[in-house]
Amino acid sequence: MRFAFLQEPPFCFTDPSGALNGCDAKLAEKVCALLAEAFAPVATEFAELLPGLVDGRWDMTTGLFVSEERRMLVDFTRPIWILADGLLVAKGNPRTFDGYRSVADDQAALIGIISGQIQHQTALQNGVPPARIKVFATQAEAAAAVAAGAVHAYASVAMAHRGYLGRHPDATLTVIDVPAAEKQPAAGAFALAKGNVALRRRIDSCLGDVLGSSWHREMMGEHGFSGADIDRLL
Repeated sequence: MRFAFLQEPPFCFTDPSGALNGCDAKLAEKVCALLAEAFAPVATEFAELLPGLVDGRWDMTTGLFVSEERRMLVDFTRPIWILADGLLVAKGNPRTFDGYRSVADDQAALIGIISGQIQHQTALQNGVPPARIKVFATQAEAAAAVAAGAVHAYASVAMAHRGYLGRHPDATLTVIDVPAAEKQPAAGAFALAKGNVALRRRIDSCLGDVLGSSWHREMMGEHGFSGADIDRLL
């Protein structure tokens, strides 16, 4: 099973030994073991995840937010997490951001997003002008832009921001949770090539056995998820 992943802790990342770690990676590896399939991770960038499924470069991707637009291109497994957005900002939050709308209200503020991520549309829906949205290829590039003052906030999943800071404890950055009034927590799932119903059903069956298990709870806890985060899925 060729599994496409990004360097985006806590979901997927290579540890100092070079081994693949992260909650999505470990869950995908567990599913492959239950399916008696070899687990073959493939590193890529976010913008390539769905095109790579469409043209057959891999069989499954790390978790993605499910949307109707994406459903036109690929199929999704049952959800593997439900997460809220957050903003990565300078430590101390000097511009006093409390969500997307506060960025929109600050006429000089620039916000960073990753190419193809759903937060681009969310920023627009909350009034951020297109000219003040800067697009980056990777989490590391966007976080570095905030640290350098090239943008004033970086929008993504709050858990991804915390995962980044966990691996970069000296970064002069902090996380602001986006209020539910601006963006409700949303479900993410593994993405699969469209039309392979048999594979999706096999994976969903394995996920049904694993999600909420003692192994799953312990593994997710190691990556910063609470019991309530997991219960929300079940």
